[in-house]
Amino acid sequence: MQKNTLTAVLDARRDRRALVLITPLGGGDEELVSEDGLDAGHEHAAILGECFRSGRSKIVETVKGELFFQAFLPAPRIMIIGATHIGQVLVRLAREVGIEPVVVDPRTAFATEERFRDVDIITEWPGEALEKIGLDRRCGVVCLAHVPDIDDEALGAALDSDCFYIGALGSSRSHAKRLERLKEKGCAEAEFGRIHGPVGLDIGSVSPAEIALSIIAEVVRDLRTAPGE
Repeated sequence: MQKNTLTAVLDARRDRRALVLITPLGGGDEELVSEDGLDAGHEHAAILGECFRSGRSKIVETVKGELFFQAFLPAPRIMIIGATHIGQVLVRLAREVGIEPVVVDPRTAFATEERFRDVDIITEWPGEALEKIGLDRRCGVVCLAHVPDIDDEALGAALDSDCFYIGALGSSRSHAKRLERLKEKGCAEAEFGRIHGPVGLDIGSVSPAEIALSIIAEVVRDLRTAPGE
C-alpha cells in the first residue's frame, strides 16, 4: 500500500467513510474507491457494491489479471434507545458480534454506569444525541424505551438518515399507533417500511435475553445482506 493511500484510509476511518482499495496482484496502479463516490458506470461496480455491503475483501480474476478488492469500512454501531433490561443484554450480544453499542436514554435513573458497564451512555433526548453522534450507513437504531416521547423522537431521526437498520419494541397494534404518531409529526410515510416493528426475528421470544437475541440476529442480517435478499 502506497503512503498516500494509507493516509487516505486512516482519514476515512477517522471520518467513518467507507473505502475499497483495488490492487492489481500482477503489478500496476492502485485505485481507491469511496462508497459515496462510487459510479454506477465503474467497470467493477457490482463487485465494489458487494464489498461495501458485506465488508468482505476478495480476489477477483479479470481480463486484466487478478485484482484484490480490500474493504475498509467503519465499524458498525447500534444506537440502543432506552436503558432497559433488554438493552443490557443487547449491549453484550452486540459486542460479541463486533458491533459497537451506544446507549441513549434521558432517564438518568435507568442509564447508569452500574447497569451499563464500559459502554458509552448518553443521557440526552434521542434527537439531540443522535444529531451529535451522526447516523450513517453503518449505524443501526433500535428503540426499546417503550415510551412514545423517547422512541418516536429517535425514530424520526433514524428515518431522516440512511442508517442500515431501524427497529422498535412493541406489538403490531402498538406499532400501528406509533406510525400514526410519526405521520402526524410529518415523517415521510414512504419510509415507514424501514422500521422493523415488532422488532426482532420471530423466534417466539419471551424473556429479555431472547428478545435481545432476536434483535441482534435481525441487525446482523440487515448489516450483511442487501435489501430484498
